[in-house]
Amino acid sequence: MYQYDEFDQAMIDQRVAQFTDQMQRHFAGELSVDDLRPLRLQNGLYIQRHAPMFRIAVPYGMLNSKQMRKLADIARRYDRSYVHFTTRHNCQYNWIPLEDTPAVLAELATVQMHSIQTSGNDVRNTTTDQFAGVAADEIADPRPWCEIIRQWSTFNPEFAYLPRKFKIAVNGAATDRTVIQVNDIGLDMKLDENGEVGFRVLVGGGLGRTPIIGSLIREFLPWQHLITYLESILRVYNRYGRRDNSFKARIKILVKALGPEEFARQVEEEWQHVKDGPATLTAEEVARISRHFTPPAYATLSDDVPELEAQRQQHKAFARWLERNTHPHKVPGYAAVTVSLKAYDQATGNVSSDQLELLADLADRYSFGEARVSHEQNLILADVPKQALYNLWQILRSHKLATSTVGLLTDIICCPGGDVCALANAKSTPISMAIQQRLGDLDYLHDIGDVSLNISGCMNACGHHHIGNIGVLGVDKKGEEWYQVSIGGRQGNDTRLGKILGPSFAADDVPRVVEQLIDVYLENRLDGERFIDTFDRLGIEPYKERVYGTPHTNNPTQLQQRKVANG
Repeated sequence: MYQYDEFDQAMIDQRVAQFTDQMQRHFAGELSVDDLRPLRLQNGLYIQRHAPMFRIAVPYGMLNSKQMRKLADIARRYDRSYVHFTTRHNCQYNWIPLEDTPAVLAELATVQMHSIQTSGNDVRNTTTDQFAGVAADEIADPRPWCEIIRQWSTFNPEFAYLPRKFKIAVNGAATDRTVIQVNDIGLDMKLDENGEVGFRVLVGGGLGRTPIIGSLIREFLPWQHLITYLESILRVYNRYGRRDNSFKARIKILVKALGPEEFARQVEEEWQHVKDGPATLTAEEVARISRHFTPPAYATLSDDVPELEAQRQQHKAFARWLERNTHPHKVPGYAAVTVSLKAYDQATGNVSSDQLELLADLADRYSFGEARVSHEQNLILADVPKQALYNLWQILRSHKLATSTVGLLTDIICCPGGDVCALANAKSTPISMAIQQRLGDLDYLHDIGDVSLNISGCMNACGHHHIGNIGVLGVDKKGEEWYQVSIGGRQGNDTRLGKILGPSFAADDVPRVVEQLIDVYLENRLDGERFIDTFDRLGIEPYKERVYGTPHTNNPTQLQQRKVANG
């Protein structure tokens, strides 16, 4: 992963000193709350429902073990001994006292971490595939390009005050695990006829109040022109994006208003002024960055591990974990492992200080000292020898980190919601935990198979509810918390937005509604059909009829009856 040079470190240290001075002036009464607001937002500091929320960048999802230990230590000493990982390669603290935030930034700087541009109307953290560099279906490693974008966008004065926040995602694999189609700019890496890397460029995607799938504006952009083309997109947006209405200020609104063809024309016109200018990338510069992402010292191993098969046969729980939590690796004898942060008695995406320190030790022991953050709010050990999988599983299991539900119904994406967030209309975490408790039987979950469930506490859609196979959105009805349910969303190469079922539900009804949606699938699925395939075939009406037409039942034997009825 990328390591700071002297210039990088000096820049981060300078920002810490600036922020420390700003906070000291604020507490001395020399800087008002209103004057402080844009300064704290530039440093990822929000004022939330009960305490400040401090968002820390994890560039393209990469963490080393030293950084993990520092995050755990800060959580223990300044917060409530846990860290929350988000869908966008960030982590958040929710309880750090405002006066302690400069000290926390100073500590983060010692391990090459910061909170710069994790908030505000600027270019946010660039995201990518959690399996970047190791995925068996990878076209090219996206991480060097993410780092190039990070270096270009950080402290770029031209784009420090955009009409609204701006998000860029890069996919380097055949399967999009980055959700590029719902980002302001989505870059899909491709190879031309000569094997040269380039990018399909999508613009104007986004969720929130107005969910929109991004539009293709360039089929192939040669790598040399990546930065100049991004600059051209942002200049058109900076020039014409609305600043009179924050709800209509995102680039997706501009692209929709102009039309993708006209927006693309204006970008191409702007690009002609900078196309071969100083920001054109050179092979030397790309090589300099790429050297930070060379493969680790893999051992020569075989994919044939006889003891692994014996362990699989002996332990059903281990077999399930292998099926769901391990992933193909491009190097023989290795696997990528998803460490589930979805234990049923803790909030989605949360990891305790003790657990994070353990994971740092396991990263050192099994995965070359590195871990990844996934869009699904789990952590990844990307380079685990297959012969070590059983030992790793045993350790994770003893610390409630081996929930074998990756990709299943209870691998829920969920924002922190109204428990801490001042913007939320409703709580998210209690809904997530209630669904897990009602539908968490592992036999049942594995029988259902792949299905995604995403929960957001408000229209900002931090839980990405629009693209869940089942989506749950918290809404406010005259001061009461209600939940709107959608169905049919999905992420990946065929990203689509879900369709709203109908009127919203009280909190106590949501687990029942989710269960009934699953029942419709189980009763109607054909061989080999996933939940989303059955929905595509049946349409929304059978689901609406079941949810709104079937009486609520609290029969304690319902789960067993359903399992028997469905074989």
